[in-house]
Amino acid sequence: MEFVLKRVDPVEKQTIHGLAALESLSPMDPPDAYAPPSIVPVAIEDMHPYLRKMAEEHQPFLLEVDAFEDAIISIQKGGYTKEADGRLRHFLNFLDEEFIGHNRREEAALFPLLRLRLLAAGEHGSGVDPETPVDLMQDEHIKAVQLAAVILNFLGLAFRLPDEGTRLIVLDAALEQGKFLVELLRLHMFREDNVIFPLAQQLLTPAELDRM
Repeated sequence: MEFVLKRVDPVEKQTIHGLAALESLSPMDPPDAYAPPSIVPVAIEDMHPYLRKMAEEHQPFLLEVDAFEDAIISIQKGGYTKEADGRLRHFLNFLDEEFIGHNRREEAALFPLLRLRLLAAGEHGSGVDPETPVDLMQDEHIKAVQLAAVILNFLGLAFRLPDEGTRLIVLDAALEQGKFLVELLRLHMFREDNVIFPLAQQLLTPAELDRM
């Protein structure tokens, strides 16, 4: 299986985003990642059809993430099998074929205009290059691809190693990266559904969303 990574330029998008919002937070009192800021919630059925479609696409993605996590847990409990390997690779292939396409549609149509409106509305961090929630989402798109590439490379390397002990260490590293990927994707989709899409509903006009 060929895992396509060329669609994202890692050099062009390596700037660090999403840190400005953390400046006033204390490490002794971290925020709940699943507690979004004070943004007026929007039920999915009340969203513009474009935003509703993007939110609805998250549902099969979440099912795939759940299945991927189940495969990781089954390997950690019962050992690595051919069937488990197939489940892991199925998810990585799904990520490449479906999730990355979803991300690219957001980056091409929604994110540029929404970022401009967030900047105009003052919804951004401080600094010379103000950062918005859109920048955080784009960073997470990149991180997901990078994690998937690491997992795939670890899996490929493990089965070329003659020493069983070293092979198990590499496989364990792949599974740990897989768990990071699971949490990243879940939190990312939660943020889009509960922060990005409501902001878009508020800041963009129906005509602008129609054109997307």
